[in-house]
Amino acid sequence: MRRMFRRDRRKAFAPNIPPILQEANLAFDKGEYGRAAEMFEQIAQVADARGGRRAPLFHLQAGRARILARQTALGMPSLKRGLQLLAERRQLPRLYQAGMRAINELNEHGLKNEATEIETWLSSVLPDVHAFDAPPAKRPTLPTHCPACGAPLRPDEVEWLDKATAECGYCGSPIRDEDQH
Repeated sequence: MRRMFRRDRRKAFAPNIPPILQEANLAFDKGEYGRAAEMFEQIAQVADARGGRRAPLFHLQAGRARILARQTALGMPSLKRGLQLLAERRQLPRLYQAGMRAINELNEHGLKNEATEIETWLSSVLPDVHAFDAPPAKRPTLPTHCPACGAPLRPDEVEWLDKATAECGYCGSPIRDEDQH
């Protein structure tokens, strides 16, 4: 009961979450990847047109959803656009993390040519790929999904606001270690 109250209180302080984002995350979690991809593509296009800081993440998620829906030809342009935006914005550590994750996931799905294509591009853009291989700092345990929008949370991919608070990359909600409340 106490934990549920905390989540409700946290939602009250969250920014206005677009329903399409919540719906896209829910569809992704339910395995409705084609539907999720369409929504993430819409969100990505709007964010990209505005120069929004979350546009790369939305493109990457749209690409992931298309790949999982076995629509590789539709997914690769979204993956590449997300990575390209990170490179243009000089967000090199994030570019490295997102690129390596894309390569690993493509390989896991047997898409070796696509993985090699991303890997080749990544090595041409990053000055020294091995500079980003340092072990990540120990971070608090986050919930697996954002309580506000339902997006997946990965401690090594979120932006940390302080030692115990991360920001959801999808909606901007602050997320704290559940044990810190």
